[in-house]
Parts: sequence; C-alpha cells; structure tokens
Amino acid sequence: MNAKNRLTASAAAAALLAACLSAGAAAAADLVISNWDGYMAPDIADAFKAATGLEIEVVNHATNEEVMGKLMASGGKGYDVVFVSSPFAEILNGQGLAEPIDKAAVPNLANLYPEATTLAYDPGNTFSVPYTWGSTGLCYRSDLVEGTPDSWMNLLQPTDKLKGKTTMLATDRWLMAAGELAKGYSVNEKDPAKLEEVKNLLIEAKKTLLAYDDTTFYSKLVSAEASLVQAWDGWCNYGITENKAIKFVVPKEGSDLWIDTIVVMKSSENKEAAMKFINFILDAKNHAWAAQNILYKVPNKAAMESLDKALAEQYPNMAMAPADLVKFELLRDLGTAQKDYSRIVSEIKAAN
Repeated sequence: MNAKNRLTASAAAAALLAACLSAGAAAAADLVISNWDGYMAPDIADAFKAATGLEIEVVNHATNEEVMGKLMASGGKGYDVVFVSSPFAEILNGQGLAEPIDKAAVPNLANLYPEATTLAYDPGNTFSVPYTWGSTGLCYRSDLVEGTPDSWMNLLQPTDKLKGKTTMLATDRWLMAAGELAKGYSVNEKDPAKLEEVKNLLIEAKKTLLAYDDTTFYSKLVSAEASLVQAWDGWCNYGITENKAIKFVVPKEGSDLWIDTIVVMKSSENKEAAMKFINFILDAKNHAWAAQNILYKVPNKAAMESLDKALAEQYPNMAMAPADLVKFELLRDLGTAQKDYSRIVSEIKAAN
C-alpha cells in the first residue's frame, strides 16, 4: 500500500515526459511493467524469459497517484501492465484505459480463491486481477501498551501514556478511514456533514500524534519511539520480524479491505504477452513469492496452501481466511468526492 499525493500540473507534465521515455524503453522489451519497488521477485525478468522467451522491463512507481498521473497524461501509453490499488483499477476501467482480461489466455485464474473472483469493484475479474489483499488495523508493542487495543479510539484518543507515541497513515483514504470507522461510518463515506465530523475528530487526534507515517512506522515500534500505530497488516509484519512483542489487531469497529491489482493497458501493443505475464504471476510458485517475501496475503489458494505453516505462526494475520477478510468494507473509487477527501486531509494536516 502506498502514499497518495495529488499531482500538480507541473508534476503531470513531468509524468508525461517520463511516460514518453518509458515508451521509448518499451521498444527494447516485449513488455513494460510498472509496479511498486520490491513488490515482485528480483529475478522476475529472468524467470519470465526462461518460461516464455519474452523480455520484460520493470519500472517502479512510488505511489498510485504517480503512475496514474503518467497514464492519464499519456492516454495509457508507455506501459503494458500496471500494478495499482483497486480504486485506481476502477478509474482506469472507467476511463476506457483497461484491456479486458482474456480468460482463455490466463488459465491460472483458476488458482484464485472464489472470494477473489466476486469482488464488488470487478466481479468476474473482467478488467483486473488481484495480486495482494489485506486489512488495516493497529500495530502495537504489547510490552509497552496496557492490555490489547481493540478500538480505533485507542489510537485517536490515546491514554496520557501513549500521547506522542502514536502514528497514523498519511494517505488520504487510510487516514480518513480510521476516523470514519471510529464514527461508525463507511470508509467510502461521501456525506459532507459526516466527513466534517471525521475531520474534527482527526484534527483533535493530530494533537496527540508522534507523526503521520506511511513507511517507517514499524521501525518506530521496533525502536520504541512509538508504541501504537495505524498499519497495513503486511507492513506490521515487518516489525514483528524484528520484535516478537509487536502485534497486529483489527479494531472492533472493523477495517477496510484493500486490494492491489494487475491491469493490462488497452494501449498495449503486446496484449498476448501481457496475458502470459499475468498467467505467470498467478502460477502458485510465483505468486507464493509475494506472501513469503513481502509478507502480504495473496488471493491465490494454491499459493497460500503451499506456504510453510511456520509463516502463519510467526505472522498470525497471514492466516486470516478469505471469507473473513472480505467481510471488511472494500475501498471503492470515490469519483468526484475524492477531491473532498484531499481537501479535508490537507486541512487536517495544516491544522494546529
């Protein structure tokens, strides 16, 4: 999961230039793929070439907004396959930039859990394929926090002992989600009055925070700089690796269901190779790499069943059943309301 930053016009222009450069690079490869750094096996290009004879070039993006800015500025050109979170896959499809998945060319779709084939943003996986999925919750030092935190209010209205020892995610959707869930609202809430309540709650919470942090919160737990943080389940696992006193819990008010997806661009000149790439990723052995190495659950039944059981013992959130995971509320494309979220988050971060 990744930082959200709205692009300025100048950033969009820079993105267009980068997209053009990438398009040039595409001439030397059969496929150009954009993904987050470290989100695939480092030898993916060699392995894919050995399996198919096809060359791929992997380009990293830092955020959904970064790659979306490039895609929007270039009309989808410059990349054949992109990894984006599900609300952004929805946008690509809505803009007519996503190629329909050729299911006959992707037989490994059969490896997906049934729950991963009926997700509300794309039932039947018509334009996207889920790559990883998970929830957001509280990651904490069990040796520094009294009892088990079980509510988003433990984070938003911490005890005196925890004030200055908490962090929240900086990105629009997840920052807002903590307040929305605490208030009993949808993580896709659009009602202005309810969003105003959430804003006021989060402004008060800001006064108790150590920091907004999307990338190093687990390190802050390890060093004891922080005691309780808002975290994606997989990233909490990075902290657990270094300190067994670190735990993850989904608050009683619930969580969001986030999904990172794979999308083939309609502008791709090698869609057949793109479908082969998706099929390659969905091979149980290849997809298991993500669970084993980035410690995120993958929606691939065959891959998850191939994992060493010790993994789930060390990282209990890895054992969450798909049927339980999909009970959380799926993050959806907000449409024009995304501007409201961006404005409100800016106001929260600017508040004293």
